[in-house]
Amino acid sequence: LECDLAVNLVGQPLVRQQVMKGVREFLENRDPVKPLVMSFHGSTGTGKTYVSSMLVRHLFQGGLQSPYVHQFSPIVHFPHAEHVEQYKENLKHWIQGNLTKCGRSAFLFDEMDKMHPGLIDVIMPFLGPSWVVYGTNYRKAIFIFISNAGGEQINEMTLDLWRAHRDREEISLQDMESAISKAVFENPQSGFWKSGIINEHLIDFVVPFLPLKHHHVKQCVVNELVQQGLEVRQGVVQEVADSIPYFPEEEKIFSSTGCKTVASRISFFF
Repeated sequence: LECDLAVNLVGQPLVRQQVMKGVREFLENRDPVKPLVMSFHGSTGTGKTYVSSMLVRHLFQGGLQSPYVHQFSPIVHFPHAEHVEQYKENLKHWIQGNLTKCGRSAFLFDEMDKMHPGLIDVIMPFLGPSWVVYGTNYRKAIFIFISNAGGEQINEMTLDLWRAHRDREEISLQDMESAISKAVFENPQSGFWKSGIINEHLIDFVVPFLPLKHHHVKQCVVNELVQQGLEVRQGVVQEVADSIPYFPEEEKIFSSTGCKTVASRISFFF
């Protein structure tokens, strides 16, 4: 996993550091006191889904297809606000049932920023250090929350540092954490709004994904060409990277869509 992150995850030193620290400590502990809970934050295309799928690919045979890896999307699984109470029951039973089958399971919650406020708190008993919940031993599970919330604040801070002539790689976790907390946990539109998960400090690692610069996008293009078995031509790499929108409007420093549209754009230039 460490090698895969180093080679294939472009421009996210904080992510590599946090994810490896969390996973290593958790897996080396034969008797963890609570599940591993990580929350990924950043704007589109910065690698949140990519890292979560990489993580389960290395930890579970079959990766996302493993019967012990469970993904939830608010749009697919919890679409209607009026059914929140029913969703709470379903979610609780679903997690409980799967942890009874296998304590070493992973649960991925996509697009937490679109989750109905209050819904996620139903899983609180599974995240804390209680010994047994509903008769299930659950402390070896992994929970990952993925959210675009906080992305704007992360981008702004990165831009401010760039304007102050500080390198993006100098950004520390401390620089980011309070900005993310404010954006995510105090926002009425967020799935974590007034959440007990936050108040009880049940998230072990808040992982910020920084906006990507032009040279990072070029690296994504190279990786994608290699993956598709295509020849790496510098002209093509440059053209694909140049075709992507950048912000702010005048300086065009960071990719507006990260590396998200790289794969689909390659065919236009090849």
